[in-house]
Amino acid sequence: MDRPRLRGRAGLRHLAAPALALAVVAALPLAPAADTPAAAAPPPEFQPVSVNAGLPQGATVKGQFLSYNDFHGAIDPPSGSGAVVNASGTSTPAGGVEYLATYLKKLRAEAKAEGRQTVTVGAGDLVGATPLVSAAFHDEPTIELMNQIGLQVSSVGNHEFDEGVDELIRLQRGGCHPTDGCQDGDGFKGAKFTYLAANTIDNRTKLPILPPIDIKLINGVPVGFVGMTLEGTPGIVNPAGIKNVHFTDEVETANKWGNLLKLFGVKAQVLLVHEGGSQATATPTPGVSDCTGFSGPIVPIVAGLNPEFGLVVSGHTHRFYTCKLPTKGGTAVVTSAGTNGQLITDIDWSVDCRTGRFAQVTAKNVIVENGVPDGNGGWQRDANGVYLKNPATVDAGAKKIADKYRTAVAPIANRVVGRITADITRTATPAGETPLGDVIADAQLARTTGDGAQIALMNPGGIRADFDAEASSGGEANGEVTYGEAFTVQPFNNLVVTQTFTGAQIKAVLEQQFAGFNGQTTTKILQVSNGFTYTWSASAALGSKISNLALNGTPIDPAASYKVTTNDFLANGGDGFTSLTAGTGRTTAPGFDVDALVAYLGAGEPVAPGPANRITTVA
Repeated sequence: MDRPRLRGRAGLRHLAAPALALAVVAALPLAPAADTPAAAAPPPEFQPVSVNAGLPQGATVKGQFLSYNDFHGAIDPPSGSGAVVNASGTSTPAGGVEYLATYLKKLRAEAKAEGRQTVTVGAGDLVGATPLVSAAFHDEPTIELMNQIGLQVSSVGNHEFDEGVDELIRLQRGGCHPTDGCQDGDGFKGAKFTYLAANTIDNRTKLPILPPIDIKLINGVPVGFVGMTLEGTPGIVNPAGIKNVHFTDEVETANKWGNLLKLFGVKAQVLLVHEGGSQATATPTPGVSDCTGFSGPIVPIVAGLNPEFGLVVSGHTHRFYTCKLPTKGGTAVVTSAGTNGQLITDIDWSVDCRTGRFAQVTAKNVIVENGVPDGNGGWQRDANGVYLKNPATVDAGAKKIADKYRTAVAPIANRVVGRITADITRTATPAGETPLGDVIADAQLARTTGDGAQIALMNPGGIRADFDAEASSGGEANGEVTYGEAFTVQPFNNLVVTQTFTGAQIKAVLEQQFAGFNGQTTTKILQVSNGFTYTWSASAALGSKISNLALNGTPIDPAASYKVTTNDFLANGGDGFTSLTAGTGRTTAPGFDVDALVAYLGAGEPVAPGPANRITTVA
């Protein structure tokens, strides 16, 4: 069958984004750059987080925030190596929307018993890079489920822009998809929660495309939220979908809107930001609520925030942590709940009624367990080693919605499309090459050899999961791969394009893999197809790291022309590879990148893991 195309205080409650306030604040100058402190190295280790403002207190109002981030449409429990949360030396099976709903209800009930009112918040990437059960319906299932489980406000993340600004606005406001309609037959009403996009600015109106702020009144005390994605979003999404907007600095934008909140008497402020950090590697693995050797882009962002921001809910890095970090004149609790709905951050807080500011904030991450205990401190598994799921902790309401979409997509998702000989993973060599990256590059080259393609390049961030030979999502045999599993690996529906480059231009592309060269912000090693080899040097100067380029053993000629295949995300300059926009004679293969992978998996003998020996590195 054909698959669908994937792709006064009373007034405060009305202050989410009134046109007058937007116009006034848009006209205000941003804080001067000199006012933002330079990035400072964090202390070697922060303590598990609890912050007391240390101010003289009168009466207080207590509340609870429950937060999560980077859900990525993970309606089904994650599988394979991602099925567990590894922390504190233990592995716990976790995730799945039916279990997330159960834990949210449980934590809300505990807070209610303590007299705390709950607000449930997110920090972006709720959708995008999603499994087929969500992506087949343009992520409407995830939005419907976020409504069901009680999400109230979230920042946007970079993946909210995967299908462009107009599609994000449709997900917020509702309405059928302009091309595919309402595929489930019952319409689409949009998000009941509020997406915040303070630093995503329409180039024409000079205003945010969605509300920048939200305010919740809790027992008469206002709490304000500012929400945004990372400023670097343009470098990691397809440029075609964001050509009419630009993204502003996180610190300047947060303080700008925080000042407006303060002007209206809202001094307890929360930043929901899709940018984050990570704990350092340690043995045993740090705990889900630890802050061991913490670093990352979120540290200087927090350092520049006004002191009214007592809580920062972060994301993007897919890591778990709860930290306390210095702001400009105060201290903020900074949290992240990993990814895929496997954790919830439980945040207890109080606001001083006299000052209106947070008096105390305490945070911990809670694992959304979905397994069946084995009675010995572990978890029951089936004959293939897959963790059993616990029916006793399933939320019936969330399951009903999820099952509707599972049933609808099952004929597509469970179709066996090919075979593999063993697990094919994203585990990288010291040179940055992965077995799965090899396979995907080979698949794209095979898709375009008829167009004369000689080399294929694949961005590592576009590979979202491993192939697990023992996984059996649709009852298939070991080693068989379903369409749903292939889509989970490559969920973006990018086009496969071929362009002509000179050998010198190919070298320029590879030089741009390294942070600091030609505008590149982070090092990203492109995966390469069979027959293409090169070496890079860690110590060589930027712009001179690449050597020994060869195609089938013949050195690449700087003056000769070569046909190179990539996805259109890269060809449009995504992931900072602006050098790839210099190609000429672009042609587009039929279908999407996942179709190239599916065709390769089903073309003949079972596919083995790539050799990961095409890229070498020297000191």
